[in-house]
Amino acid sequence: MLTNINIDEKLLEEALALSDYSTVNLLIEAALHEYIQRRKQLKVLELFGTIDYKENYDYKQQRKKI
Repeated sequence: MLTNINIDEKLLEEALALSDYSTVNLLIEAALHEYIQRRKQLKVLELFGTIDYKENYDYKQQRKKI
């Protein structure tokens, strides 16, 4: 997809200098991948502490071999 966007050139230059990417297109694609991955991680973190266990649940029993 061809998209025209305005991004601060100093910001792009700094990001390119810190990365191993040779083009701005590769850099932006990698940045979008990282952004998406981070947002998914944050959604998973929101789930911590939201699971309700049954009162009689015995996790140690699950670890025993039959």
